[in-house]
Amino acid sequence: MRLAALVLLALATQIWAAEPILGTWLLASQQVNGRDTPTPRPLTLRITQAGDLVEFEYSVAAAQKRDVSLRFAARLDGSPADVRNPEGRKIGTARVRRGGPSEYLIMLEGPNRPTSTGKMTVSADGKRLLSKSDTSGQDGTKLHTIQTFERR
Repeated sequence: MRLAALVLLALATQIWAAEPILGTWLLASQQVNGRDTPTPRPLTLRITQAGDLVEFEYSVAAAQKRDVSLRFAARLDGSPADVRNPEGRKIGTARVRRGGPSEYLIMLEGPNRPTSTGKMTVSADGKRLLSKSDTSGQDGTKLHTIQTFERR
């Protein structure tokens, strides 16, 4: 009986410790600088956990398969992680850290790419992920993007 209670306690601790951001998210809407911007193909964001790393993978549907556009696996302490393209080549660096219980602060940068900083927030019911980011181009162009994802 005691063993069963310990197993249940261990399982409950793992469930409570799971990051709210984990899951598969489908882009529902997107605004750039206050204007609705449709996406030509469905964008999926898969967020999984492997040990102490949280893996982010952005992909689009193409010809009944998934084309990965970029991926990275980061610790949630703000330490740098490599961002890789579909061929596995490093194209930049990501930093992710918790901003609150359901909030994640993200920074992406790379050579010949604009730096992007943002915040991802999981809704209280866990069904939506709101991603807000700001990007400044080398020419001074500023973009404010708001993406709303729905859990699949």
